[in-house]
This record gives sequence, C-alpha cells and structure tokens, in this order.
Amino acid sequence: MKLQVITTSDGSKTLYLPEMDEQYHSVNGAITESNYVYIDKGYLFHESKSPTVFEIGFGTGLNVLLTAILANQMKRETMFVTIEKYPLHRSVIEQLNYGEIISEEAQDLLTKIHSCEWNTTIQISEYFKLKKLKSDLLVNELTELKNIDIIYFDAFGPDKQPEMWQPEIFQKIYSITAPNGVFVTYSAKGVVRRQLTACGFEMKRLPGPPGKIQMLRGIKKVSAI
Repeated sequence: MKLQVITTSDGSKTLYLPEMDEQYHSVNGAITESNYVYIDKGYLFHESKSPTVFEIGFGTGLNVLLTAILANQMKRETMFVTIEKYPLHRSVIEQLNYGEIISEEAQDLLTKIHSCEWNTTIQISEYFKLKKLKSDLLVNELTELKNIDIIYFDAFGPDKQPEMWQPEIFQKIYSITAPNGVFVTYSAKGVVRRQLTACGFEMKRLPGPPGKIQMLRGIKKVSAI
C-alpha cells in the first residue's frame, strides 16, 4: 500500500493511506491524540507499579515511544507487547519527526524501538522492555500472553478495518486481561461499546481528544465472592 507522510495540527507527522482513506493518527495532532487516549486515559490511569501493556497496532511506534518516555521518567518498570502484521519500511520511519518535537532522548528511544528484533523481548531502557510481535491478530490466539494490565486498541477504524472490531477479537483480548485491567481506544461507536460490554468489560464513554467528541475506556472488574 502507498503511504503519504502528512503533518498534523500539533506539528507531529502521521501516515495517510489513500487506498483506505485513513490516517494512522488524528489529523488534529498525532502526539496529542496518543498522549490523551493511551497515556493519560490508559497508562497513567492504571495503578500497577510494574504494568504489562498490550498494543494492537504498532504502526509508527508512537504509542510505544510515549510509554517508554514516561516509564523512564516515573521509574515504572513496564513490559510492552505490540502486534503488527505490516511493519513499516525504514524509509518511511525515517520521515517521522517525533524525536525532533519531543527530545533527543526520544529520538534515541525511537531508533531503538524500530531497530530491535521482532518476536523477542528486548530491554530498551532500564525501566522499559519491549516485545514486537510480527503477526496477524486475526489468527494469533495470544496464548503466550496473560495478565495484561493495559490494552491500547489502536487498529484502523471500524468502518475501515471491521474485521479487527469483531466480538471474537474482543473476547480474545478480554481473556488475557488481568483483573482490573484497562482497555482504551479512540473509538466511541455504540456497537464497539456494546461488544466490549458483552465480553465483560465495564465500559465508559470519556471526552475525546481534539477533533473527537468521545472515546472509550473499559475495566475488567472482578466479581465479588
């Protein structure tokens, strides 16, 4: 698929897929959206001192980068697993400007994140471990994963990639989520909320990032005995 690098409202770059008429991030700010949806409403919301994060849709690596930066700042040991069927070519990655906008340290982290081996757990920094799975979520049963504290669901939109937003996918994710685990996504569609509720997540609509009215967050509640 052909990719176009575009600049979003906060100056950070994202990718546009003409064939799908879809962006990897919001045109209202790639970094802004990722910080709001996944960091503020997900990573910082969960109280674990050493969380395990699972991301659906590695993409440009932005969510990984922002999480790694914060893990280092907070001295919060974090294990991050991300899955991607179609990794980006290096020539595309080199056009991203997250390091230029954030910091030199961020650029160093981003380089490590993209250059590290796939399907292997890598110690990116003192407080951050990363495992990138080059795999298709539709067929991967995720048997190697368990007790996930935080889910970043960042697939392309339900109208563009409907197969990723099906009940069986959500049930598979629910089964590996730890008690009190948190699920966050930029989507606020009613059908998505209902499907996640049917799996067992307690869903809540939250105010969305710039350009979006709402987003979704769910919690895997433990039944009282």
